[in-house]
Amino acid sequence: MTATKTVVDRTGFAPGRWVGRLLAGAIIIFFTLFFVVPIAWLLLAPTKSSNQLNGLNGEQPFSFGSFDQLAENWNALVGFQHGVIWTWLGNSVLYSGGALVITLLVTVPAGYALAMTHFRFRRTLLVLTLMVMLIPNTALVLPIFLELSVVKLVGSPLAVILPFSFFPFGVYLAYIYFSTSISRDLLDAARIDGAGEFRVFSRIALPLATPVIALVGFFNFVTNWNNYFLPFVMEPGSTRMPVQVGLAELISNVPLFNPTTVASITISLPQLALATLISVAPVLVIFLFSQRFLVSGLTAGGTKE
Repeated sequence: MTATKTVVDRTGFAPGRWVGRLLAGAIIIFFTLFFVVPIAWLLLAPTKSSNQLNGLNGEQPFSFGSFDQLAENWNALVGFQHGVIWTWLGNSVLYSGGALVITLLVTVPAGYALAMTHFRFRRTLLVLTLMVMLIPNTALVLPIFLELSVVKLVGSPLAVILPFSFFPFGVYLAYIYFSTSISRDLLDAARIDGAGEFRVFSRIALPLATPVIALVGFFNFVTNWNNYFLPFVMEPGSTRMPVQVGLAELISNVPLFNPTTVASITISLPQLALATLISVAPVLVIFLFSQRFLVSGLTAGGTKE
């Protein structure tokens, strides 16, 4: 009797189960629309004029405009202040790329040293690394500005590159990877064969650390590329600012956000949307070409043999 009742319960109508599925489906649909709708609007906005984007010509919000209008918005954007957007992109590449090189040269060896060697105050350094990770970056801008002002670096590329290179999260990622995914027996075998510590690191450990190098590099590049507050403080002047700060400059020239610009050179909303797409394009390209290494880096250390 008990077995028969169990079969009936499993095959019959279960209101609680269907309510749970409907609720989960509704939540998924809500968040999908929440993220997809703005992206779809952003992709279609550069193909329209301001009137079309505002629906004054009877245009649907998510309809495609025209390639001619896209070309017109492109020409207006690249012509703004004699193509200053390319200067902003070049500055972003300089700041983020320079900091990326220094970060990889410092964080990967530091993570290896914390994971594979034993020295005095090793545990203290690891705890300090974890503590610094919890400090918001914006809280460090003022003391960093005062320090760099003393050595007269404010206004130079180093004022952004050096703080961008400070990446304790990368040290922690490298530490976790070397602690869990690199065989100590393999390194010990190389030492027994007469290899020095630098040779062990450069010839054995470093080639095996490609996933975590890609992971640290990607996180550092994206964080620096999207950083607004530090370059805004350190790099006064439109020719020195990166593209994220430049977007704020463009917003200030949109009449909708700043009515005082009506009588001066202005930027329309479609052109602002196009500038936003240009600003995120380098990160998207890097992600598409490095996602294989990123996935392996994220899953590294999940199991330990």
